[in-house]
This record gives sequence, C-alpha cells and structure tokens, in this order.
Amino acid sequence: MKVDVTGGRITVDAADLAPLLELEPDAFQRHMQAGDIAILSETGQGDDAGRFRVTFRANGWKVRLTCAADGTVLKRFRARIGA
Repeated sequence: MKVDVTGGRITVDAADLAPLLELEPDAFQRHMQAGDIAILSETGQGDDAGRFRVTFRANGWKVRLTCAADGTVLKRFRARIGA
C-alpha cells in the first residue's frame, strides 16, 4: 500500500484502504464524498522528520498509516473504536 501526497492532498487507493475499515471500495468512495470518513494527517517532527501519519476513522474502525516521505507505508495500526 502506498499513500500519495500531491499538493497537500492525500490519496489512497480505495481497494487498499476500504477493507481495513470493513467497507467495499465503492461504499468507501461514497462515504468519502459524503464527508463520513474522518481524516487526520500529521507531519513528523524531530526524529520523525521526513515521515507523516494519516488516520482514517469510519464504520467503527480507526486505521493509522505511518509513511515515509515518498508515501511508502512503514507501519499500519488498526483498532475497533466505540462500543
């Protein structure tokens, strides 16, 4: 999986990310367009300079991707959220 950041815009292939949120790719795209998927991006500082992290929350799941500057996913964290 790779994350593309172009002009400050983050892009991830729906086919890669949707299953991690227990969604089908087309449902993922609809939820993104509707603003139903929360996204947080963070830029690494200090020892993490040159890396970035992006977190997606939807459908009772949180997925956090820690990436190298080129968008290569270095770490993936997935957890159930809510009750």
